[in-house]
Amino acid sequence: MVRIVPTVVGDARVTEFGVAGAEAVLVLGHGAGGGVEAADLRALAEALPERGIGVVLAEQPWRVAGRRVAPAPKTLDEGWRPVMAELTGSGVPVFAGGRSAGARVACRTATETGAAGVLALAFPLHPPGKPERSRAEELLGSGVPTLVVQGGADTFGTPGEFPELPAGHRLVEVPYGGHGFKVPKRAPVTEEETLALITGAVGDWILERLRDPRG
Repeated sequence: MVRIVPTVVGDARVTEFGVAGAEAVLVLGHGAGGGVEAADLRALAEALPERGIGVVLAEQPWRVAGRRVAPAPKTLDEGWRPVMAELTGSGVPVFAGGRSAGARVACRTATETGAAGVLALAFPLHPPGKPERSRAEELLGSGVPTLVVQGGADTFGTPGEFPELPAGHRLVEVPYGGHGFKVPKRAPVTEEETLALITGAVGDWILERLRDPRG
């Protein structure tokens, strides 16, 4: 189901997959350089409903309006909060998540939106080549159980560059994966295997959180 969610910065658009009757719902935002057609987001939307987890792909107002450049972080947060508000009253745990810039939004707003946890796909720890400009504080301060899924070759921050994570946070490495989780042709794993690793890890983590919400 596709519907529009009004926000103070324009209309967001959400697409639901298996939400009716789900044990939990995962809301996913996109990055600054692409939309909800990203391979990892689509793979999660296809795989998780089979495990009782509904998925909502949320398009930020700037994408819905056809603009090519993402606005400032504050504006992204304003385009995200109403989407979460539409879903957190559903009676089931709602997890916030996203890839890249969408992961940052989910981390920054997790406690105020009542998220049961955060999924950070390809968290942009720093701009490429500029490790001194760390965004780790956003991730470390999410305030809720957080799963980071990070490519082993991500130029925005490899798993080895992350600081020690607090209790309740977990990091899963995607071997050979870049920022979009694509793997080189010479890698000993395929794109299909990579996406299966991601969807499996995310599904397992959410189901674990349902059994133990403390993380």
